[in-house]
Amino acid sequence: MADETEIQAAAPAEAIPGAEGQGERRGRGGRGRGGGGGNDRGPGRGGRDGNRGRRDDRNKGGDDQGEELIEKLVHINRVSKTVKGGKRFGFAALVVVGDGKGRVGFGHGKAREVPEAISKATAAAKKAMVRVPLREGRTLHHDGKGHFGAGRVTVRTAPPGTGIIAGGPMRAIFESLGVHDVVTKSVGTSNPYNMIRATFEALGEQTSPKSVSQRRGKKIADLLGRGGASAPVAEAEAAAITE
Repeated sequence: MADETEIQAAAPAEAIPGAEGQGERRGRGGRGRGGGGGNDRGPGRGGRDGNRGRRDDRNKGGDDQGEELIEKLVHINRVSKTVKGGKRFGFAALVVVGDGKGRVGFGHGKAREVPEAISKATAAAKKAMVRVPLREGRTLHHDGKGHFGAGRVTVRTAPPGTGIIAGGPMRAIFESLGVHDVVTKSVGTSNPYNMIRATFEALGEQTSPKSVSQRRGKKIADLLGRGGASAPVAEAEAAAITE
C-alpha cells in the first residue's frame, strides 16, 4: 500500500511540471518573443513596408520615362534650432527641372542633410512640370509680366543671337526650359522663391498662335496677318509654327 500511495502521489507531480513548463513556454512566447501576436504584427509591418517600396519604384519609373532632364540647384538655405544638447541644423533646397524642350518645373525640399533635401526638391519639381509654348523652339511667343509677393518680373521675346539676358533663378528656369533668346527684368525682392514663382506666373500666361486659332476658330495666317504682316509672310510664319 505504501508503494501504491507513493506511485499515485508521484504521478501528478510528474505531470504538473510538464504542464507548467508548457504554460511557461506559451507565456514567454506570447510576451517576449511574440509567438502568435508578434509574428502577426511582424509580417504586417513587412507587408506595408514592401508595398511602400513598390509604390516608390513605380513613381520613379513614371518620373524618368527614359528622358534626360536638366536639373538646376537654385538655392540652399540652412536653418538651426537650439535644443538642450546644442544646435540642430536643417537644410532647404530649391531646384528647377526641365527637359530643354518646353517643359519646366520647380520644387522645394527640406531635410537634415543636403543630398536628401535636394532629392526631395527634385522629385517635387518633376511632379510639378508644366509645358510652355516656344516660338521656333528658342524664344517666347510674346512678352509677359508676373508678380508674386514683392517680386515682379518682365519677360520679353528676343531675336536670334540675343542669348539669355537673365540672372540668378530666372536664368536657371530658361536654361532648363530650352529658351535660347530672351530678355528679362526683375524689380523688387531678390528672394529666389518669389522670383521663381513670379517667373512661372509670367510663363503660365504664354499662348501660342496655334492655341488661339483653335480657340477662336480661325486660321493662324489670319491672326498673324492682323499684326501688319503681308499675306505671304503671314502664311510662311503660320507654316513654321508647330506649337
